Amino acid sequence: MNFVASALRQVDEHGWRDRPAFHAGGSWWTHGEVHDLAAGLAGELAARSVSAGQRVVVAQRDGIGLVATFLAVARLGATAVLANPLLTAPEHGHIAADSGAVLAVADEDVVAHFPGIGVDAGEVLDGARTREPLPPKDVPPDEPLYIQYTSGTTGTPKGVVHAHEDPVLYHRLVGEGVFHVGPDDVHLSLSKLYFAYGFGNALAFPLMSGSSAVLIPERPTPEDIRAAVERHRVTLLYAVPSAYAKLVRQGNPEEFRSIRAAVSAGEPLTPELGERAGALLSAPVLDQLGCTEVGHAFCANTVTHNTPGSLGVAVPGYELEVRDENGEDVGPGGEGELWVRGPTLLRGYLNRPEATAEVLVDGWFNTRDRVTTDEGGHVWYLGRTDDLEMVGGITVSPVEIEMILSRHGGIAECAVMSVPDEDGASKLRAFVVPKADQDLGVLEEELISAARAELAPYKVPRSVTVLAEGLPRTDNGKLSRTELRDRVLRGPLLPN
Repeated sequence: MNFVASALRQVDEHGWRDRPAFHAGGSWWTHGEVHDLAAGLAGELAARSVSAGQRVVVAQRDGIGLVATFLAVARLGATAVLANPLLTAPEHGHIAADSGAVLAVADEDVVAHFPGIGVDAGEVLDGARTREPLPPKDVPPDEPLYIQYTSGTTGTPKGVVHAHEDPVLYHRLVGEGVFHVGPDDVHLSLSKLYFAYGFGNALAFPLMSGSSAVLIPERPTPEDIRAAVERHRVTLLYAVPSAYAKLVRQGNPEEFRSIRAAVSAGEPLTPELGERAGALLSAPVLDQLGCTEVGHAFCANTVTHNTPGSLGVAVPGYELEVRDENGEDVGPGGEGELWVRGPTLLRGYLNRPEATAEVLVDGWFNTRDRVTTDEGGHVWYLGRTDDLEMVGGITVSPVEIEMILSRHGGIAECAVMSVPDEDGASKLRAFVVPKADQDLGVLEEELISAARAELAPYKVPRSVTVLAEGLPRTDNGKLSRTELRDRVLRGPLLPN
């Protein structure tokens, strides 16, 4: 069951060939045009000696070229290695070597990152127009389709292998089951196609539903988002909380009237931000949890059941357990690490059997997310296991503190971490990006008071440091605690 064959079957059975599939670069492509382009591109890759079972790095910015290259590799029964084109040469070198790729189809500015195997994506696309189109190769459902690498924030990036059946399941379980995606929907995902979040939103969902997606090659500004929503009548918006915060500060409700639902992932969404964003969009903002190892969301709020402040409940088809340090299920109300089991779980990390054994046990994956659940099965996020801070010998979750501070109307962003003082003693400090026209002295007092009112004394930040610019973030919009910590340890940031 080749994924491309599955998507084509949907197109032909429902008559979607002439419906828009992707909007990019001022143009749009129908479902039929996308598959025809990919068929020719498969011929071009075959002429470059790519065959079934081999791996091909795809290092391209979002656009029709990335989509067509991915589908072409899939047609051949080869495996696409999706790589962020903004990575450095050493990072790209690791991905190419670790995956054993025979070819890298890359944007022109990063072809040199793949010596010996790199080819310009534009040249490959041009060559596809004169090649004999190749049909999808018949493969088993569990045949490897693509590999995505983890972010590497907790060590060397690891390749996660997903099968041909997985994108079909992303759409069936999440696209249809959670968001009720249909042919008339228009998707805009701020997460890029080479990330798990964006791959499902802007590739799997449209190809399997006859809907369309807007592709923006660079990281969009709030102005870009507003323009895209208005121009294409976007119905489903996918973003991270920091992006919603920026839209709330600058947006006009009239610009978002086409949106029927918005999705948040990547970092905690406070109920207050969710409410403000929902008011701006006149649509629910649905928080969810997913990861590269599962491929997409496995825990989510839905268009028919949204509990603000929570991550929702298990997506049908997946099972969740909260376990303590001994691996015992703690049940509702207990705190622990979240484990998930389901049909799209990674088969293992590429070339990393020991790392696989650490997180994959008897078909259950340890997400390393700390959560608690209630009697209704709702999951409440407490932070990452590897983000926990140690203060005075006591383990503290910074997310719990950040959620409380974020309720203050005077700050746009905040992060909390443990920082050693001049004596080497660890103290919690808050780092905030204030909104305009704030009395910084009053702001610090109010934030500390808010923390004292709701938290145990050892969880209250000793100080508040104001940042002139936003918090450092990864390419997929998540807070980069590693970079912030590095900045702090290099020296003082800015005086309060």
